[in-house]
Amino acid sequence: MKNTLSYKIALSAILIAMAAALSYTERFIPLGLIVPLPGIKLGLANVVSMFALFFMGFKSAFIILVLRCLLTSFFGGFSSLMFSLAGGIMAVLIMEMLKRAKIFSIYGISIGGSVMHVTGQVLTSMVIMKSHYVLSYLPVLIISAVVTGALTALISAQVLKRMEKAVK
Repeated sequence: MKNTLSYKIALSAILIAMAAALSYTERFIPLGLIVPLPGIKLGLANVVSMFALFFMGFKSAFIILVLRCLLTSFFGGFSSLMFSLAGGIMAVLIMEMLKRAKIFSIYGISIGGSVMHVTGQVLTSMVIMKSHYVLSYLPVLIISAVVTGALTALISAQVLKRMEKAVK
């Protein structure tokens, strides 16, 4: 049953809805009170991307990511779409490469994806603002990406472990 097209479509729809809900809900978490720096987010929707990558494969993870970005752009507008697509696509590509290398744990893969996500967003900022000065903020974002990437990996590992038991 797991490999049927209707199962994959239904699971993808559920994952897109979950990722969009997590992304939207995250807007209400006052992270700025703890870390008073602009642009830092927990990235809870990335748990869904990690799950999709490990449970369904790269193609499904990529499609889910793009559709989630399109859906959540209704909440944040066109500029949020550019930032989330740039960061998300770079993240899912590097996560697939790190996963295929078979030398990284889920933590290394998640942290790599998180770092590439903020890198993609900074590159997008550089293009939009026509300035390379934005690049100076990248080290701060990379530090936060390591922390949030590790948190995402911790949650993703638990979700994957439970799903593997549920599917068997």
